[in-house]
Amino acid sequence: MQISADGIAIEVEDHGPTSGEPLLLIMGLGMQLVAWPNGLVRQLVQRGFRVIRFDNRDIGLSQSFDHLGVPNIVVDAMKYSVGLNVKSPYSLADMAADSAGVLAALGIPSAHVFAVSMGGMIAQHLAVRHPSRVKSLTLMMTSSGARHLPGPSMKVRSAMLGRPAKGGGLQALLDYYVRLYRLIGSPQYPSDEGDVRARAEGWISRSNRPAGNLRQIVAIAADGDRSALLRELKVPTQVIHGRADVLVPVAAGIDLAMKITGAQLDLIDGMGHDLPEALWPRFAGGVEAAARRTGYGR
Repeated sequence: MQISADGIAIEVEDHGPTSGEPLLLIMGLGMQLVAWPNGLVRQLVQRGFRVIRFDNRDIGLSQSFDHLGVPNIVVDAMKYSVGLNVKSPYSLADMAADSAGVLAALGIPSAHVFAVSMGGMIAQHLAVRHPSRVKSLTLMMTSSGARHLPGPSMKVRSAMLGRPAKGGGLQALLDYYVRLYRLIGSPQYPSDEGDVRARAEGWISRSNRPAGNLRQIVAIAADGDRSALLRELKVPTQVIHGRADVLVPVAAGIDLAMKITGAQLDLIDGMGHDLPEALWPRFAGGVEAAARRTGYGR
Protein backbone atom coordinates (compact mmCIF):
# COMPACT_ATOMS: atom_id res chain seq x y z
CA MET A 1 0.00 0.00 0.00
CA GLN A 2 1.06 3.58 -0.59
CA ILE A 3 1.23 6.06 2.25
CA SER A 4 2.35 9.66 2.53
CA ALA A 5 5.35 10.08 4.84
CA ASP A 6 5.68 13.84 5.32
CA GLY A 7 4.59 14.34 1.74
CA ILE A 8 6.76 11.56 0.26
CA ALA A 9 4.91 8.64 -1.33
CA ILE A 10 6.25 5.44 0.26
CA GLU A 11 5.27 1.85 -0.54
CA VAL A 12 4.66 -0.15 2.66
CA GLU A 13 3.78 -3.70 3.64
CA ASP A 14 2.43 -4.49 7.10
CA HIS A 15 2.77 -8.08 8.41
CA GLY A 16 1.34 -9.68 11.52
CA PRO A 17 -1.41 -8.56 13.91
CA THR A 18 -1.72 -4.84 14.61
CA SER A 19 -1.53 -5.79 18.30
CA GLY A 20 2.03 -7.06 17.79
CA GLU A 21 5.12 -5.18 18.93
CA PRO A 22 5.96 -2.80 16.03
CA LEU A 23 9.19 -3.59 14.16
CA LEU A 24 10.33 -1.38 11.29
CA LEU A 25 12.66 -2.95 8.69
CA ILE A 26 14.98 -0.59 6.76
CA MET A 27 16.66 -2.06 3.68
CA GLY A 28 20.02 -1.19 2.12
CA LEU A 29 21.35 0.48 -1.00
CA GLY A 30 19.12 0.14 -4.03
CA MET A 31 17.20 -2.75 -2.49
CA GLN A 32 13.42 -3.00 -2.40
CA LEU A 33 11.26 -4.14 0.50
CA VAL A 34 10.99 -7.56 -1.16
CA ALA A 35 14.71 -8.06 -0.52
CA TRP A 36 13.67 -8.86 3.05
CA PRO A 37 13.05 -12.61 2.72
CA ASN A 38 9.46 -13.63 3.40
CA GLY A 39 10.70 -16.47 5.60
CA LEU A 40 12.63 -14.08 7.83
CA VAL A 41 9.60 -11.81 8.07
CA ARG A 42 7.48 -14.81 9.14
CA GLN A 43 10.00 -15.74 11.85
CA LEU A 44 9.85 -12.19 13.21
CA VAL A 45 6.04 -12.27 13.20
CA GLN A 46 6.16 -15.60 15.05
CA ARG A 47 8.21 -13.90 17.77
CA GLY A 48 5.36 -11.46 18.36
CA PHE A 49 6.34 -8.56 16.13
CA ARG A 50 4.16 -6.53 13.81
CA VAL A 51 6.62 -6.23 10.92
CA ILE A 52 6.59 -3.17 8.67
CA ARG A 53 8.80 -3.20 5.60
CA PHE A 54 8.92 -0.46 2.96
CA ASP A 55 10.66 0.79 -0.16
CA ASN A 56 13.06 3.62 0.59
CA ARG A 57 12.52 6.76 -1.47
CA ASP A 58 13.73 6.56 -5.08
CA ILE A 59 13.58 2.74 -5.10
CA GLY A 60 10.91 0.14 -5.76
CA LEU A 61 7.39 1.52 -5.81
CA SER A 62 8.12 4.56 -3.64
CA GLN A 63 8.40 8.09 -4.97
CA SER A 64 11.00 8.74 -7.66
CA PHE A 65 13.46 11.62 -7.48
CA ASP A 66 14.46 11.57 -11.15
CA HIS A 67 13.81 15.31 -11.32
CA LEU A 68 17.00 15.78 -9.25
CA GLY A 69 19.14 14.40 -12.04
CA VAL A 70 21.72 11.61 -12.25
CA PRO A 71 24.93 12.14 -10.25
CA ASN A 72 28.34 11.94 -11.86
CA ILE A 73 29.42 8.96 -9.81
CA VAL A 74 33.03 9.04 -11.06
CA VAL A 75 33.54 12.67 -10.02
CA ASP A 76 31.82 12.11 -6.68
CA ALA A 77 33.96 9.03 -6.01
CA MET A 78 37.11 11.02 -6.70
CA LYS A 79 35.98 13.78 -4.34
CA TYR A 80 35.22 11.27 -1.61
CA SER A 81 38.56 9.51 -2.03
CA VAL A 82 40.51 12.73 -1.39
CA GLY A 83 38.32 13.92 1.47
CA LEU A 84 36.37 16.62 -0.39
CA ASN A 85 32.72 17.26 0.41
CA VAL A 86 30.24 15.42 -1.76
CA LYS A 87 26.86 17.03 -2.49
CA SER A 88 23.90 14.69 -2.71
CA PRO A 89 20.39 15.24 -4.11
CA TYR A 90 19.01 14.22 -0.70
CA SER A 91 20.54 13.00 2.54
CA LEU A 92 20.41 9.93 4.75
CA ALA A 93 18.84 12.22 7.35
CA ASP A 94 16.05 12.90 4.82
CA MET A 95 15.59 9.16 4.45
CA ALA A 96 15.47 8.81 8.24
CA ALA A 97 12.67 11.39 8.24
CA ASP A 98 10.87 9.19 5.69
CA SER A 99 11.18 6.25 8.11
CA ALA A 100 9.76 8.33 10.95
CA GLY A 101 7.00 9.43 8.59
CA VAL A 102 6.08 5.82 7.83
CA LEU A 103 5.48 5.17 11.53
CA ALA A 104 3.50 8.39 11.89
CA ALA A 105 1.32 7.57 8.89
CA LEU A 106 0.55 4.14 10.36
CA GLY A 107 -0.30 5.65 13.75
CA ILE A 108 2.64 3.93 15.45
CA PRO A 109 4.24 6.15 18.12
CA SER A 110 7.50 4.14 18.30
CA ALA A 111 8.96 0.87 17.04
CA HIS A 112 11.92 -1.43 17.27
CA VAL A 113 14.13 -1.07 14.19
CA PHE A 114 16.01 -3.74 12.23
CA ALA A 115 18.21 -2.24 9.53
CA VAL A 116 20.88 -3.53 7.17
CA SER A 117 23.77 -1.92 5.28
CA MET A 118 22.72 1.59 4.11
CA GLY A 119 19.52 1.02 6.09
CA GLY A 120 21.67 0.79 9.22
CA MET A 121 23.13 4.20 8.42
CA ILE A 122 19.64 5.62 8.01
CA ALA A 123 18.62 4.00 11.30
CA GLN A 124 21.48 5.73 13.13
CA HIS A 125 20.04 9.08 12.05
CA LEU A 126 16.51 7.94 12.88
CA ALA A 127 17.42 6.98 16.45
CA VAL A 128 19.24 10.25 17.15
CA ARG A 129 17.10 12.74 15.20
CA HIS A 130 13.75 11.12 16.02
CA PRO A 131 14.50 9.44 19.37
CA SER A 132 10.87 9.11 20.44
CA ARG A 133 10.24 6.89 17.42
CA VAL A 134 12.83 4.21 18.24
CA LYS A 135 12.59 1.63 21.04
CA SER A 136 15.60 -0.50 20.11
CA LEU A 137 18.01 -0.97 17.22
CA THR A 138 19.41 -3.99 15.46
CA LEU A 139 22.10 -2.80 13.06
CA MET A 140 23.47 -5.38 10.66
CA MET A 141 26.41 -5.27 8.19
CA THR A 142 26.68 -1.48 8.50
CA SER A 143 29.12 1.20 9.60
CA SER A 144 29.71 4.47 11.42
CA GLY A 145 31.27 5.84 8.24
CA ALA A 146 34.55 6.62 10.03
CA ARG A 147 37.32 7.40 7.57
CA HIS A 148 39.91 5.09 9.16
CA LEU A 149 37.82 1.98 8.54
CA PRO A 150 38.81 -0.41 5.75
CA GLY A 151 36.56 -0.37 2.73
CA PRO A 152 35.83 -2.82 -0.05
CA SER A 153 38.58 -3.88 -2.43
CA MET A 154 38.80 -2.37 -5.90
CA LYS A 155 37.32 -5.59 -7.26
CA VAL A 156 34.26 -5.20 -5.05
CA ARG A 157 33.97 -1.46 -5.75
CA SER A 158 34.11 -2.12 -9.48
CA ALA A 159 31.41 -4.76 -9.19
CA MET A 160 29.14 -2.46 -7.19
CA LEU A 161 29.52 0.34 -9.75
CA GLY A 162 29.51 -1.99 -12.74
CA ARG A 163 26.82 -2.30 -15.35
CA PRO A 164 25.35 -5.24 -17.23
CA ALA A 165 26.56 -5.86 -20.76
CA LYS A 166 25.01 -3.37 -23.18
CA GLY A 167 22.22 -4.76 -25.28
CA GLY A 168 22.01 -7.89 -23.19
CA GLY A 169 18.54 -7.17 -21.87
CA LEU A 170 17.11 -9.01 -18.89
CA GLN A 171 19.57 -11.92 -19.03
CA ALA A 172 22.57 -9.58 -18.84
CA LEU A 173 21.02 -7.85 -15.85
CA LEU A 174 20.39 -11.18 -14.12
CA ASP A 175 23.95 -12.29 -14.85
CA TYR A 176 25.19 -9.09 -13.22
CA TYR A 177 23.19 -9.78 -10.04
CA VAL A 178 24.45 -13.36 -9.88
CA ARG A 179 28.10 -12.23 -10.22
CA LEU A 180 27.64 -9.55 -7.57
CA TYR A 181 26.01 -11.87 -5.05
CA ARG A 182 28.64 -14.53 -5.65
CA LEU A 183 31.26 -11.89 -4.79
CA ILE A 184 29.70 -10.30 -1.68
CA GLY A 185 27.64 -13.21 -0.34
CA SER A 186 28.39 -15.52 2.57
CA PRO A 187 31.11 -18.08 1.71
CA GLN A 188 29.97 -20.45 4.46
CA TYR A 189 26.32 -20.10 3.44
CA PRO A 190 26.39 -19.91 -0.37
CA SER A 191 23.18 -19.08 -2.21
CA ASP A 192 21.97 -21.33 -4.99
CA GLU A 193 22.59 -19.56 -8.29
CA GLY A 194 19.16 -20.45 -9.59
CA ASP A 195 17.53 -19.02 -6.47
CA VAL A 196 19.52 -15.78 -6.76
CA ARG A 197 18.53 -15.49 -10.41
CA ALA A 198 14.85 -16.11 -9.64
CA ARG A 199 14.80 -13.58 -6.80
CA ALA A 200 16.58 -10.98 -8.93
CA GLU A 201 14.11 -11.50 -11.76
CA GLY A 202 11.27 -10.88 -9.30
CA TRP A 203 12.90 -7.68 -8.09
CA ILE A 204 13.49 -6.41 -11.62
CA SER A 205 9.94 -7.18 -12.74
CA ARG A 206 8.63 -5.22 -9.75
CA SER A 207 10.88 -2.19 -10.33
CA ASN A 208 14.26 -1.33 -11.85
CA ARG A 209 15.55 2.17 -11.08
CA PRO A 210 19.34 2.40 -11.51
CA ALA A 211 19.36 6.21 -11.26
CA GLY A 212 17.82 5.98 -7.79
CA ASN A 213 20.58 3.58 -6.82
CA LEU A 214 23.20 6.14 -7.90
CA ARG A 215 21.54 8.93 -5.93
CA GLN A 216 21.57 6.72 -2.84
CA ILE A 217 25.28 5.93 -3.31
CA VAL A 218 26.01 9.65 -3.35
CA ALA A 219 23.86 10.16 -0.23
CA ILE A 220 26.05 7.62 1.59
CA ALA A 221 29.26 9.34 0.45
CA ALA A 222 27.91 12.77 1.43
CA ASP A 223 26.93 11.60 4.91
CA GLY A 224 30.50 10.97 6.00
CA ASP A 225 31.51 10.04 9.53
CA ARG A 226 28.64 9.50 12.02
CA SER A 227 30.90 8.84 15.02
CA ALA A 228 29.90 12.07 16.80
CA LEU A 229 26.23 11.34 16.09
CA LEU A 230 26.55 7.90 17.67
CA ARG A 231 27.58 9.41 21.01
CA GLU A 232 23.99 10.69 21.24
CA LEU A 233 22.42 7.28 20.63
CA LYS A 234 20.70 6.06 23.80
CA VAL A 235 18.58 3.04 22.85
CA PRO A 236 19.39 -0.66 23.37
CA THR A 237 21.36 -1.75 20.32
CA GLN A 238 22.36 -5.08 18.83
CA VAL A 239 25.13 -5.03 16.20
CA ILE A 240 25.36 -8.06 13.89
CA HIS A 241 28.17 -8.41 11.38
CA GLY A 242 29.67 -11.15 9.24
CA ARG A 243 33.37 -11.86 9.63
CA ALA A 244 33.53 -12.59 5.88
CA ASP A 245 31.85 -9.38 4.72
CA VAL A 246 33.90 -8.01 1.79
CA LEU A 247 31.65 -5.00 1.12
CA VAL A 248 31.57 -3.62 4.67
CA PRO A 249 34.50 -5.37 6.39
CA VAL A 250 34.02 -6.69 9.91
CA ALA A 251 36.14 -3.88 11.41
CA ALA A 252 33.15 -1.61 10.75
CA GLY A 253 30.85 -3.71 12.94
CA ILE A 254 33.39 -3.81 15.77
CA ASP A 255 33.90 -0.04 15.52
CA LEU A 256 30.15 0.58 15.48
CA ALA A 257 29.52 -1.48 18.61
CA MET A 258 32.35 0.31 20.44
CA LYS A 259 30.85 3.71 19.63
CA ILE A 260 27.31 2.96 20.83
CA THR A 261 26.89 2.92 24.58
CA GLY A 262 25.85 -0.52 25.80
CA ALA A 263 25.72 -2.09 22.34
CA GLN A 264 25.88 -5.88 22.12
CA LEU A 265 27.99 -7.34 19.30
CA ASP A 266 27.36 -10.60 17.43
CA LEU A 267 30.08 -11.51 14.92
CA ILE A 268 29.21 -14.42 12.63
CA ASP A 269 31.85 -16.65 11.07
CA GLY A 270 31.45 -17.25 7.34
CA MET A 271 28.79 -14.57 6.87
CA GLY A 272 29.18 -12.03 4.08
CA HIS A 273 26.94 -9.18 2.95
CA ASP A 274 23.63 -10.98 2.52
CA LEU A 275 20.80 -12.67 4.42
CA PRO A 276 21.39 -16.45 4.25
CA GLU A 277 18.42 -18.58 5.29
CA ALA A 278 20.47 -20.64 7.75
CA LEU A 279 21.05 -17.49 9.80
CA TRP A 280 17.47 -16.21 9.92
CA PRO A 281 16.84 -17.61 13.42
CA ARG A 282 20.03 -15.91 14.66
CA PHE A 283 19.02 -12.59 13.10
CA ALA A 284 15.51 -12.81 14.56
CA GLY A 285 16.99 -13.76 17.93
CA GLY A 286 19.21 -10.68 17.84
CA VAL A 287 16.24 -8.44 17.11
CA GLU A 288 14.30 -10.02 19.97
CA ALA A 289 17.29 -9.68 22.33
CA ALA A 290 17.50 -5.94 21.66
CA ALA A 291 13.74 -5.59 22.11
CA ARG A 292 13.78 -7.47 25.41
CA ARG A 293 16.23 -4.94 26.80
CA THR A 294 13.39 -2.42 26.60
CA GLY A 295 11.07 -4.68 28.60
CA TYR A 296 9.35 -6.30 25.63
CA GLY A 297 8.03 -9.79 26.39
CA ARG A 298 8.23 -9.54 30.18
